[in-house]
Amino acid sequence: MIPGWVEVILRSIGAVVILIISTRLFLMKSIAQFSFFEATLLLIIGVILAIGSFVISIPVGYSIIALITWLAVIGIVNYLSMKSVSFRNFLHGKGIPVIEDGKVLEDNMKKQRYTTDELLKQLRTKNVFKVADVEYAVLESNGAINVLLKKENQPLTPKDMLIPVAPEKEPQTVVMDGKVMDEALATIGFNRQWLEQELNTLGVAIENVFLGQVDSYGELTVDLFDDKLKIPEPKQKPMLLASIKKTQADLEIFALQTENEQVKNIFANCANEMDEVLKKIQKYLH
Repeated sequence: MIPGWVEVILRSIGAVVILIISTRLFLMKSIAQFSFFEATLLLIIGVILAIGSFVISIPVGYSIIALITWLAVIGIVNYLSMKSVSFRNFLHGKGIPVIEDGKVLEDNMKKQRYTTDELLKQLRTKNVFKVADVEYAVLESNGAINVLLKKENQPLTPKDMLIPVAPEKEPQTVVMDGKVMDEALATIGFNRQWLEQELNTLGVAIENVFLGQVDSYGELTVDLFDDKLKIPEPKQKPMLLASIKKTQADLEIFALQTENEQVKNIFANCANEMDEVLKKIQKYLH
């Protein structure tokens, strides 16, 4: 017969494993995004597993039956939520506007039992300190506030200023905790030899690198274990930009210095073409 303390340990380990599997299968979101209903279900599952892990008098089969029942309820509820908008709104609720055109909608706040202090606190988390700056704000079912600022209060973007920018992709982590990630290197078409050459350019040994990332343009940035060490800024892009500008300036000077009209036109055309090249690639070199 298994001693009681051993049985408790085995049951507890099994409960942890079941809890991890259950949450991964049925609740694929962070706790902050849980609705009240989902948080309650998760709490009930935790209670079932906790009681079943140390109350030896309860047969393991009973705990498993209760757990399967509740997991089945979660599965059915999730299925109905995906199929029916009305059921989803009834169960999880929907966003309620609390600010429109810079004016607080007091009636909506009263219906949700939401105080002014809570509203101002949530706005501050969005870096909004003045209600009049808000065009529209919605109180979501999980208690979070989503804010749309008035157009004149929104930060400028390159699009607003008609500035072309290069597309940006997710950087690849090629060194993590001092270990080279060969798969990430292969994904972007590089290898360890390339990584070692780049680190040599920076004057850094691989064993000193805590984290290394390569952006979509092949530029390596690193963070070292020793935060006191200074890493030189990457110079490839600035040097390339400077070289192109110098080439264009040299062509313009050659065009001015020569007295041969045919040669002058050739240099001038080349300078104009180099200027067009500069305009096209300049957004990639900043």
